Amino acid sequence: MAEALQNIVNLVDPYLLQILVNIGIAIIMALGLNIITGITGQLSLGHAAFMSIGAFTSALITIKLGLPFGLNLLLSGIVAAAIGAAIGYPILRLTGDYLAICTLGFAEIVKVVFLNLEITNKALGLSVPPLKSAIPMPFYVWGVAILSIVLVCFMKESRFGRALKAIRDDEIAAEAMGINIARYKVQSFAIGSFMAGVGGGLYAHFLSYINPSDFGFLKSVDILSMVVLGGLGSIAGTVFGASVLAAAPEFLRFMSQYRMLVYGGLLVFMMVFRPNGLLGGVNFTDLVLRAIGRKPATAEIAERHQKN
Repeated sequence: MAEALQNIVNLVDPYLLQILVNIGIAIIMALGLNIITGITGQLSLGHAAFMSIGAFTSALITIKLGLPFGLNLLLSGIVAAAIGAAIGYPILRLTGDYLAICTLGFAEIVKVVFLNLEITNKALGLSVPPLKSAIPMPFYVWGVAILSIVLVCFMKESRFGRALKAIRDDEIAAEAMGINIARYKVQSFAIGSFMAGVGGGLYAHFLSYINPSDFGFLKSVDILSMVVLGGLGSIAGTVFGASVLAAAPEFLRFMSQYRMLVYGGLLVFMMVFRPNGLLGGVNFTDLVLRAIGRKPATAEIAERHQKN
């Protein structure tokens, strides 16, 4: 089985394979931020910090302990989620710009800490040993990406997801309906941080080298741009936005110095002409149900109202 999977990987052009893996990691990262910002409505500019926590945790586990890669990724996500919950409890009492500034400050603190720790090799970064697994890395990445899409879709339509959307729409009304706002915010922050930690672990082992400077403010902006481009709260939009912007650097190499300028202009264009994002308002679950020939729940409810 492992040999067959490796043969499939060998058939794909290495350059194309690298782009596909980058897209898969970007989807995981963007879905995590979409839970925090798109579904719960909490603006975070420090998502790259949790990615770096997961990346360095995963690298150190591999170097020091040599645990199986699946367990390694799980532990990386748990560490990032634990830190996200610990930080989220005090700062999620803030909203809007104040929350964004706090998460940005936290991201900078994490970067400076990693730049000065001996265990992370300070500014020199860490060389990550090759993956010791029978499953090739591209299958790991896309397996986790597909699993993330499915889980976030189910979560969004669950009672928990509806509570998060209620908090996003109106915190006062949500609290009046009996929703524990603080608990749900911390939980959504922890879930988003967990996914960022897992994405960071995959990133570290795919590149085989990580440096704290790779996880700065611009990385957080990249991830936020993916979510905004596709549509805040939209699963399909997040996947689309992550796919486009993860592949964009390869197509914009001729103007790499102006890449962030292009991103900024794109975001301004989206805010003016398409505030909900390219796929804002599109329900990914409904798309899947229609694809397999079933009626979405929203359509069934509409038919019942018409009959009545």
